[in-house]
This record gives sequence, structure tokens and C-alpha cells, in this order.
Amino acid sequence: MIIGTRGSALALAQADIVARELQKIGTETEVRTIKTHGDVVTDRPLHELSNVRGVGAFVREIDEHSLAGDIDIAVHSMKDIPTIRPEQLVTAAILKRDPPYDVLITEGGDGDEDSMSIDDLPAGAVIGTSSLRRRAQLHRFRSDLDIIDLRGNINTRMRKLREGVYDGIILAEAGLVRLGWDIGFDRLKIDHFIPSANQGTIAVVTLKDSGAGDLVRALDHSQTRIETEIERIVISVLGGGCDVPIGAFAEMVGGDRVRVRAEVLSLDGSRYERVDETIPVEGYVEHAERVGVELQAKGGGALVKEACRY
Repeated sequence: MIIGTRGSALALAQADIVARELQKIGTETEVRTIKTHGDVVTDRPLHELSNVRGVGAFVREIDEHSLAGDIDIAVHSMKDIPTIRPEQLVTAAILKRDPPYDVLITEGGDGDEDSMSIDDLPAGAVIGTSSLRRRAQLHRFRSDLDIIDLRGNINTRMRKLREGVYDGIILAEAGLVRLGWDIGFDRLKIDHFIPSANQGTIAVVTLKDSGAGDLVRALDHSQTRIETEIERIVISVLGGGCDVPIGAFAEMVGGDRVRVRAEVLSLDGSRYERVDETIPVEGYVEHAERVGVELQAKGGGALVKEACRY
């Protein structure tokens, strides 16, 4: 079975995780790397790529190989997958979620010293991130920080930190876990830094009604699927068709209920609207839609329209 993936160290690590899980159920795999538009163009912020190419800067080319039958399955960071998908493709499996948190790594964090906490950063510290959401949340939490764009794969980002280009960088903790990196970091609290929808999850995409899809479904983690579907429903209600500072995180509590936290921010983080509700698992699709509508009506929809004008 041929696995399609991006060629970054993190993407290959994710493909290897899926390959090992498939091997456990008796399926041998071959990994094929595919260069995406987001990999080729590294001199512009990601939101500019979205405006030029539409959403899915890291997904579009891999989708094309799936639709052409060049690969049997595609492995993605689920947060990179657009909410609007080709009808012929399905997310056949969502693996158990890794830590969903954002983390701050400072110069000492990539060596023997502990990483500085976000509260202890000096005024004017230069922080790198490629995410409009993280940028807005950082401005809201510490308006005295200097937030500048950070592109490149995770190894490139760490190198730039060591070279002193940045005082700190923001990454997803899940990436460090998957790469097996034992480095110091400050985990950012979800109360202040709601992550991107589906952050920390690996998705496996196949053609609809395919043998590969039937096989891959054995890897699906039902709780993570419910949580990630809720997150995607909430952000899809808000729409926008462009990159927006928006976070959504759903977490199962007590087995039959899900806590849903979501927010939309202005680009500079000075204004935001948020919801924090607990909904039942039964009928979660309708409840998630209601939460999205509530966030939209509170002013989230206006913030999305404002972000899309830039």
C-alpha cells in the first residue's frame, strides 16, 4: 500500500506512525513523498498562500495524487485539511490525539536549560510564528512582544532560534512528541491559547468506498473523531474562505459530554469573541452547529469578515 505524504521530517514521522500501525494488522506499506505549494513557497506567510491558492497549501497536491490513484492513502496533520473537501475523498481514519497544546521554546529550551515561560519574557522579545491565530493570541496576552513571521519546517525553525533570529518560537507540542524530541518548553494554557481546530491529530485520507479505506478504518479512534468533527463543524459554520485567527478545541468529559471552547480574534488580538460550552455526545453534530451559530452571532462572524478583507 502506497502512503503519500509531504517530505518534511515531521510529515515523514507521521507517515511512519501510520505505517507501523498498518504493519500491526498485516499490511506492508511504501512511503512516497509529494512536494506541495506550501513546501515550495517559503518566503511568504501562510495566510498569503491561502489567499493566492485557496485553503490547503499543504494538501492540494497530495489530494491530486489521491484522486489520480497514484497513492492509496494520504497522511496529513488534520489541522491542515480544509473543511471543504473533494467529494471522492474521505478521512477514513483519525488517530488518537497527541497533546493539542501550543508551546513556547526559547533559546535555552533547545539545550540543557529550561525554556523561559511566556510570563517571564522581557518586553520587546522577538517571537516567531507562522500562524495568524497564535500571533493574535500572543498580542492579546502580551502586547509588548514583537511577533514576526516564521516559516520553514520544524528543523529550520529550531535552527533559526539557535542562531538568535528569534528570542522564542511557538510550535505545536504534538510535533515534538512525534519526532521524539526531548527539549524544554513552556506549555501555553488553553484558556488563553485555544489551539487550531484538530491540532494534535493525524488524519488518513483515502478514496471513498475503496479497499484502502476499509482497511485503514481499523486505525480510527472514535473519541478523537467526535472531538475533531465538533471542532470542524464549529469553524465551518463561521466560514470565511480565508485564513482567520480562530481556535477551536473539543474535549470529552465524563464519557457522554464534550466541553467545546472556540474563539475568533481580530488580527491584532485587541478584540475577540469566545464560547465555552459543554454539549452532549448524543446529537453532537446539531449541538456543534448551534455553538458555531452562537459564536457567529456574538460577533465572531463580523471578525471573520473583517479578517477576510485584509
